[in-house]
Amino acid sequence: LSARIKAAAGPRELVVAFLQKPGALIQTLRQPYDARINTHRSPRQGPAVFEVTVIGPYEAQGPGDTPSRRRILVSKEPREILAPLLRRAFRRPVTDADLERYLKFADLEDALTAILSSSEFLFRVERDPEGLPPRTAYKLSDLELATRLSFFLWSGPPDDALLAAAEKGLDLEKEARRMLADPRARALAGNFAPQWLHLRNLDAATPDARLFPDFDDNLRQAMRLETELLFEEIVREDRSVLDLLRTDHTYLNERLAKHYGVPHVYGARFRRVERPGGILRHASVLTVTSYATRTSPVLRGKWILETLLGTPPPPPPPDVPALEEKISETLPIRERLARHRNNPTCASCHRLIDPVGFALEHFDALGRRRDVADAAGGFPDGSEVEGVEGVEAALLKRPEVFLGAMTEKLLTYALGRAVEPSDGPAVRKIVREGGRFSDIVVGIVKSVPFRMRRTP
Repeated sequence: LSARIKAAAGPRELVVAFLQKPGALIQTLRQPYDARINTHRSPRQGPAVFEVTVIGPYEAQGPGDTPSRRRILVSKEPREILAPLLRRAFRRPVTDADLERYLKFADLEDALTAILSSSEFLFRVERDPEGLPPRTAYKLSDLELATRLSFFLWSGPPDDALLAAAEKGLDLEKEARRMLADPRARALAGNFAPQWLHLRNLDAATPDARLFPDFDDNLRQAMRLETELLFEEIVREDRSVLDLLRTDHTYLNERLAKHYGVPHVYGARFRRVERPGGILRHASVLTVTSYATRTSPVLRGKWILETLLGTPPPPPPPDVPALEEKISETLPIRERLARHRNNPTCASCHRLIDPVGFALEHFDALGRRRDVADAAGGFPDGSEVEGVEGVEAALLKRPEVFLGAMTEKLLTYALGRAVEPSDGPAVRKIVREGGRFSDIVVGIVKSVPFRMRRTP
């Protein structure tokens, strides 16, 4: 479908929908067969908008007045236009040589194209000082730290205030707390949380349509947003990250509320709902740790050990057959895995992984509560738990383990590299300073791994 519309320049909200049309036939109790599953796994009966592409403008009547033009065209003098643009694009003070290089372009559009094509804009470069021996640690400059801090907390370049602070002498704690209070810190919920909790795997989740006919992309997106909104609340209200496990509320819209069986929630808007809402109860986590046809105590146990405890199990040995290749699918999952553990090659890992995963068997493959007679499980240290409540209590009993695992993941995100054994003292120091989100962030930005680099 194609349509041409006339609009004034500037930000506009575009809404696309199909108009309601009356039915051509009188509705009766007899209805034709309706499978209600289309290519995109959506249980809808009518047409829906999948994608909208806006192109143009055609026959433009002048440049118009837009916020982006006002921000770029601050003057009629090219030098006064390019100087602030270069400072923001290169994330550092601008020299006369920088200006002369881009003032050579006769057309402002060509100059902008050249700036946005520059390696200084496209890459975050931290240059090693000349003459340092290999494997020598050195401090980053304040401007390099400002860029590292901004991409850590905002997933974007520094603002003018941060650049100005870096030019005068950067106070990392002060700037980190200012930036956490800024709405741009929501980037942590949209970027870090999905990486840490494996929420990005939801895009690849394809539950069996015969067993789960109501699953569609609307539910998939709602699952992910529930977890992101809880994480965003932890950041915004500067609460303890332990509340990710013990919170007494969650965020639901009508689609997700119906999935959970929660009444009296209507509309697409997400709102706070009082109910136990720790991430171990979220459909997002429980779906990405399941198979298309059933739950997986193995995947769920591995996820808890690796993501929440920071103790990933060893990789499976080569040539280990899949569970279904040797054991009948008609057996209960607990018995099937018990027989799998009879194989000495498999037993060493599965005795660590399976028990904690069994404790989440009260949830089906899409995270809905179900009646299961046996949800007893345990941890590798031999402690026994019952159900998700037992897992949460066990994790909260030793909070320093969860805090340490989460700090390692956040430090990895901040540095853009894996945490090494030499980073251990910094992680332990951060954990000792408290569990509030801002305490962890400030501890990271003041740590040696964040403030320093080592030559190759």
